[in-house]
Amino acid sequence: MNAAENPTARAAELAASYALAPDPDLAASMQELYSRMERVVSPPDWAIHAPYVAAINKLKKERNAVILAHNYMTPDIYHGIADFVGDSLQLAIKATEVEADVIVQCGVHFMAETSKILSPEKTVLMPDMEAGCSLAESITAEGVAQMRAQYPGAPVVTYVNTTAEVKAASDICCTSSNAAQIVAAMESDTVIMTPDKYLAQNVAKQVPQKRIVWWDGACIVHERFTPQDLRDFREYNPETRIITHPECPPDVVAEADFSGSTSGILEYVHREKPKQAMLVTECSMASNIADELPEVDFVGPCNMCPFMKKITLEKVLWSLHTMSTPVEVDGAVAGRARVAVERMIDLSRQLAR
Repeated sequence: MNAAENPTARAAELAASYALAPDPDLAASMQELYSRMERVVSPPDWAIHAPYVAAINKLKKERNAVILAHNYMTPDIYHGIADFVGDSLQLAIKATEVEADVIVQCGVHFMAETSKILSPEKTVLMPDMEAGCSLAESITAEGVAQMRAQYPGAPVVTYVNTTAEVKAASDICCTSSNAAQIVAAMESDTVIMTPDKYLAQNVAKQVPQKRIVWWDGACIVHERFTPQDLRDFREYNPETRIITHPECPPDVVAEADFSGSTSGILEYVHREKPKQAMLVTECSMASNIADELPEVDFVGPCNMCPFMKKITLEKVLWSLHTMSTPVEVDGAVAGRARVAVERMIDLSRQLAR
């Protein structure tokens, strides 16, 4: 087993190359960064994180690297080392704009693939290749072909939470923030959505003029919430603003005060500033904005994504230290997938005008 596969050996090699012992003095000198997360990260934990943050931020300059971090990353990554944060659409667009030689993707594997598809000339590093996605694993290109055979002539709108092969088999991609607009813009009366059945069902309510059919996939984080969870909490505290992600089942979304993508949720909370808010999505969402909104009391429940949490400061440092693990996408597959992703980006920009 090499150091990349052996956490003890990896930690030892990093410790031999960087000063990574907990350092309260270094932590104190990095107060500006810490101020963005001190509501959710304790001073002792920050003393542990700070040496890794300092090492990563120094090393990424040496490598001419940028870090793209999804909204579900932990606060130490989201606030400490990320150059750009956002939802899947925002990160996809940013991947086309950054001028760095190296992109480190703090998210899950399909996001790194998307960055490589859009920026094939760049080195895209994935700190943990096992950071997958239940949605991405729920469908294959063969599944897309089955849907096309079942609904001849219907365009395939594929969620970005999919592999490059699935994107390549699709007509256009979407994210949770633009899915309704993308579907509404399709010329066909029938539209195939893959792979998230709940996103499709929620979009169908927003775009009743279309007949939307879907693949039977779901996110392991969002499908676990139930309407009763929300009703019970509202009965306990009726003043709480309940905010859901559209990957939740429609009967859960129906109980909410607002439903939107991760970027939509962030915009809503910043705009409304409710006294108390419950974000019905992945746990780190609330943690990452807690210090920006001290007037908002963020309360549970939340579910944690085990795949997103595979990305850690140590693994990011290792990734930059060793330039591992580069994500590669077959050229022919990447070319077809790029068309589907760029169609999404172009159409989203047109619709935003």
